Amino acid sequence: MSSTTATADARIPAAHPFAQHVRRAAEAEAADPHRSWTPEDGPLPSLYVSHGGGPMPFENPEWLNPLRRWARALPKPKAILVVSAHWESAPLSLSAARPGELVYDFGGFDPLYYTFRYDTPDAAPLAQQVAAMMPDGERAHEHNRRGLDHGAWVPLKIMYPAADVPVLQLSLPTDDPDQLLALGARLRPLREQGVLVVGSGHMTHGLPFLTREQFVDNKVPGWSADFDAWAAEALDRGDVSELARFRSAAPGMPYSHPTVEHFTPLFVALGAAADPAAPVVTKLEGYSLGLSRRSFQAA
Repeated sequence: MSSTTATADARIPAAHPFAQHVRRAAEAEAADPHRSWTPEDGPLPSLYVSHGGGPMPFENPEWLNPLRRWARALPKPKAILVVSAHWESAPLSLSAARPGELVYDFGGFDPLYYTFRYDTPDAAPLAQQVAAMMPDGERAHEHNRRGLDHGAWVPLKIMYPAADVPVLQLSLPTDDPDQLLALGARLRPLREQGVLVVGSGHMTHGLPFLTREQFVDNKVPGWSADFDAWAAEALDRGDVSELARFRSAAPGMPYSHPTVEHFTPLFVALGAAADPAAPVVTKLEGYSLGLSRRSFQAA
């Protein structure tokens, strides 16, 4: 763990669920070191991760434990490339390759979370690779001062709390599923080099339509349950065309996604798969704040 990240984590009260999570992860690592990816492992899968509401996953074992188990079930990647719902920018853009200030793009939470750090190793080699993969005339703009937003650093800090894997963020340049599938396909060769490609969003994200009862008691609204069931069925049968028609085909619209940026990173993850139309493996399901947190990996 980097000294800066370790110092920041040391400020977390010992009884805090995330402090306990970090201790358990360190103990597990000491007893059974996380094996690093090698070419003999073959390509890493691509992931779609529902990242939760702001920093709230840090307080909930129902987020902490399965995300960490998911990471441990995979070889430790050489690097991570993440596309988050919280950075919509065209033309295509890259975050700072060297660790810097995080983007605390949430409000109303405990001041503790605005002190969190995630100082991962230099990702400059990955930035060079990604830039070279873009077609002629579509040069990725490099934002040397742009840190990771919470859609990137919150789930990754839970999955890889030692902050020992380089992380680079790629902007979400469009909401067109076909273009995002094509973007994922361009990134596919990275998986063969031990890079974990991650789309980070939320399977349903109708925050404006949640009642207090749904928000506080996690009562699942019908529109959220209906959309999740539709998406699960389409993913199980590898129906990318149906998923791409989500605006008109999915029940629960537009309540599940009044804006679509939390769903569309899914298409980058599918595009990066060896076969985007193959069924995926669900790694996290259920609901938080009434919203589906369905997450999966694609081979």
